[in-house]
Amino acid sequence: MHTVEQLLPLFPAVPLVAAAFALLAPWRAVRDGIMLVIPGIGIFAGLGLLVFTMNNGVVAHSVGLYPGNVGIALAADSFSALMLITTMIVAFGANWFAIVGGETKSRYYPSLTLILITGVCGALLTADLFNFFVFIEVMLLPSYGLITMSGTWSRLAAGRAFVLVNLFASTLLVVGVGYVYATSGSVNLAALEGAAAGGGPVTVASGLIVIAIAAKAGVFPVQSWLPRTYPGTSAAVMGLFSGLHTKVAVYMLYRLYVHLFDMDPRWGTLIVVAMLISMVIGAFGGLGENSIRRVLGYQMLNGMPMILVMLAFLSADAQRALAAGILYTIHHMLTVGSLILASGAIEETYGTGRLSKLSGLARRDPILAWIFAAGAFSVVGFPPFSGMWGKVMLVVEIARVGNAWAWVVIGAIVVASFAAFLSMLRVWREVFWGKDLPVEKVPHELVIRKKLMAPSAALIMGSLCMFILSGPVIDVTLAAAEDLLDTASYTQAVLGTDAVALPDLAAREGR
Repeated sequence: MHTVEQLLPLFPAVPLVAAAFALLAPWRAVRDGIMLVIPGIGIFAGLGLLVFTMNNGVVAHSVGLYPGNVGIALAADSFSALMLITTMIVAFGANWFAIVGGETKSRYYPSLTLILITGVCGALLTADLFNFFVFIEVMLLPSYGLITMSGTWSRLAAGRAFVLVNLFASTLLVVGVGYVYATSGSVNLAALEGAAAGGGPVTVASGLIVIAIAAKAGVFPVQSWLPRTYPGTSAAVMGLFSGLHTKVAVYMLYRLYVHLFDMDPRWGTLIVVAMLISMVIGAFGGLGENSIRRVLGYQMLNGMPMILVMLAFLSADAQRALAAGILYTIHHMLTVGSLILASGAIEETYGTGRLSKLSGLARRDPILAWIFAAGAFSVVGFPPFSGMWGKVMLVVEIARVGNAWAWVVIGAIVVASFAAFLSMLRVWREVFWGKDLPVEKVPHELVIRKKLMAPSAALIMGSLCMFILSGPVIDVTLAAAEDLLDTASYTQAVLGTDAVALPDLAAREGR
C-alpha cells in the first residue's frame, strides 16, 4: 500500500480539525491565519496528489482497512486532484478577500468556511454515493450560516430560497441513493460500474441522483434560484460558493455519466436540449439585472451548460471532449471568482454594487478597472486569458462529432458568448465609463484599497497563466480525462482483491 493512499483521509480531516481550533482560538489573527493556511496547504497537497496520480494511476483507501465494497472508500485520480487544486485556489482567494473586507469579525466565519472545505474535499474524493450525499450535507450546513450571517433582510431572503432548493435537492438525492441500493445492492461507485447503462431500475434510480445534482449545479429546469440567492450574500461568500458548490456538482455529474451510465449515447439529445435552454437563459438573463453581482450570477449559469454539454459529444474522441469540459471548468472557477471579488471590492468601498449608482470608476480606480476588464475578456473568450482556449477547445471537440446537434450547439455557444459580451459591456459602460461620481457624496480621496483588489488580481493572474501555459495545462486536463475514462483501474483500486458482497447486476436487471 502506498503512503499516499493512507493520507487520503487527511484531505477532509485536516480542515475539520482546523475548524474546531479556529472556533476555540480567542484571537482573530489566529482564526484568520488558520482560514488561509488550510486552503494554502490544500493547494500544495493537491499538487502532490496530482503528480503522484499522473505517474502512478488511481489511489484508493478504505477507512479502517475494511474489505472492498464495505468500508468508507476514498479514491483519487488526476481528475479529482485537479479539481481539488482549483477549489483550494478559489477558496484561498475568497477567504483572503473575507479577511481584508472585514467578514471575519464574526467569530464563526473562519470555522464555517473550513467545514465547507471539509465537505468539498470529501465529495471530490469519495467513491461511495451515500458518502457523497453526506459530504454534500457537510458542505451545505455551514453554507446556510454563511449565506445569512450578515443578518440583512436581503440576505435572509436569499438564505431562505437557498435552504429550500437545497433541502429539496438533498432529499431527492438521498432518495435516489436509497433506490440505487435497493435495486442494485450497493452504493459503491466501483461496484456499480455500468449499472445505469440500459434502461432498468438502476437507471431510473440513478436518474433521481442526476436530477438532484443538476439542481444543485443550477441547470435547466432548476436554475433561476442561483442568480437570485448567490448575489444576496457577501462577495466573499459568493466567490466561495461559485468555485465550490456548483463545481462539485459538475465533478460528480462527469463521474456518474462515465462510471454508472457508461457514456450511454441515448441520453445525448436530452443533455443537449437541457443545456441549450440553460445556455440561453444564462446568456441573456444578465442583460436585465441592475447590480454587478446579479449580472455575474447569470455568467455562472452561462458557463455550467457549456461544461456539461460535452457529455453529449463523446462519440468522436471521449478523452479530448472530457478534457475540453475540464479545462473550461477550471477556467470558469478562476475567472468568475475573480470578477465576483472585484465587484466585492467596489461594494466594500462605495457601499453599493448597483449599476445606476456607479460611474467613472475607470478614472478613479484604474487598477481595478484593468482587473475587471481582464475578467470580462476571459469570461467572454477573448485573448490573452484562459477563456479563449476553453471555448476554442469546446468548439473543436464538438465539431469533431459533426452531426446536426453539434452545429446547433456551436451556434448556441457563439450566441451565448456574444450575449455575455453585451452583459459585461453594459457593466463596463455603466460602472467604469461615464461621468465622475459627485464629489459631495464621494470625495476624491475615497478609492479602492489595493489590499481589496489583491485577491481578484491573483485569481485573474491564474487565468492569464493558463493562457500562457496552455500546452501543459491541456496536457494535465487530457491526463485527467484519461483517468476518468479508465474505469477498470478505478474499480480495481477501490475494490482491491478482497471485495465482498458485490452486486450481481446482470441477474438483477434480468440480463
